[in-house]
Amino acid sequence: MTKVIKILGTGCPKCQSMTGVVKDVVSENDIDATIEKVEDIMEIMKFNIMITPALVIDDLITIRGRVPSKDEVLALLN
Repeated sequence: MTKVIKILGTGCPKCQSMTGVVKDVVSENDIDATIEKVEDIMEIMKFNIMITPALVIDDLITIRGRVPSKDEVLALLN
């Protein structure tokens, strides 16, 4: 089943780093997932997030306000 991953952030360096980490993990581990970058502040606010970046997997907020390690992302996706 395809995982839906959303990265919430306005494009700051931390948001870009999180996007890179998530993309690397998905590609290196052949995970069936779609990655969506959400940069619109009104969309981000719908998730009740006050600090970015944030990682949402299948509509569940998993990480906020920091860049996760590859191992952490992999554990969340498995």
